[in-house]
Amino acid sequence: QVHVVESGGGLVQAGGSLRLACVVPGRINQVDLNAVAWFRQAKGTGREFVAAIRWKAGSTYYKDSVKDRFVVYRDNAKDTVCLQQTNHAIEDAAAYYCATDQMWDMDDAPMETYYYYWGQGPKVTVSS
Repeated sequence: QVHVVESGGGLVQAGGSLRLACVVPGRINQVDLNAVAWFRQAKGTGREFVAAIRWKAGSTYYKDSVKDRFVVYRDNAKDTVCLQQTNHAIEDAAAYYCATDQMWDMDDAPMETYYYYWGQGPKVTVSS
């Protein structure tokens, strides 16, 4: 059963922009202290944390290398969290996964083991 659906991957030029979207059903995003995070996994590497947002509070958290280029935000009306990526670098190329679950302490947000629901991980390819 698919719980979380992502969209928006594709090819982008270095320096370009791309937006990823993740639909999180209301029965999940309305759970107290729900958080939605983005992780990415480049070929041959482990999965790394990129950004996260608390659904109700709207507070956001970022990996240092992306915080001046990526923005995570939610659209309550559409049950969607987006990751707006700008000024792409070659090293941003990866499969990007949306993950969500109840998160008591946002210090734990970068840890993938804290998430039960995962998206399918569309790929972002960056051309030079």
